[in-house]
Amino acid sequence: MTSISLKMEQISDSIRENFKTRDAAREKSLPVSREAIRYCSLAIRAVHRQELAQAREMLISAKALIKEAGQAIDACGELSNTAFFLDAQKEYAEANTVLALVDGKDMPSPQELEVDNAAYLNGIGEAAGELRRYILDGLRKGEDTRGEELLQAMDDIYEVLVTMDFPDAITGGLRRTTDMVRGVLERTRSDLTLYIQQKGLEQKLEDFQSKLTRKGE
Repeated sequence: MTSISLKMEQISDSIRENFKTRDAAREKSLPVSREAIRYCSLAIRAVHRQELAQAREMLISAKALIKEAGQAIDACGELSNTAFFLDAQKEYAEANTVLALVDGKDMPSPQELEVDNAAYLNGIGEAAGELRRYILDGLRKGEDTRGEELLQAMDDIYEVLVTMDFPDAITGGLRRTTDMVRGVLERTRSDLTLYIQQKGLEQKLEDFQSKLTRKGE
């Protein structure tokens, strides 16, 4: 074997071992990350059902799974920015934000959630979509007491996202999320305004009918 062949064999062995380590870390962390995403989805559904205690339990499980996935990935730092792990963190940030705002609590920070900054920003952006759904569900039930408060929270989220003028490679495609939030915010504001106007008109009609009834007595 020539010196060049020997050198190439050593290089290939080193690369192969690196790939094996990365593959093992991926195989361990991928299903755990997917399970964490599932728990986050269940938590959001629980919030929409007003089952906040159950949502908290789901997020405790999600947190443990994300930590487990992170420990597996730590063994191979090259996977720290892999899509499936960042997606799990994003979904975790989204679910925690929805729960906090619906529960009337302060939004958690990325440090409190122990998630990547880009994943956090995309997560709170997607939370705006869930807040719209929550507001509309309330309006359909004739409950508008939280609508304006949650709309303001959506507006606050948008005001943060729109200032993050950095390349998508850094923000994880935040421009697309920001555009989505802008559309969701505008539609929700329009829907809520229309509902309030209709409710005011209905109240005026009821008052007018009440006056006519009293005059006819």
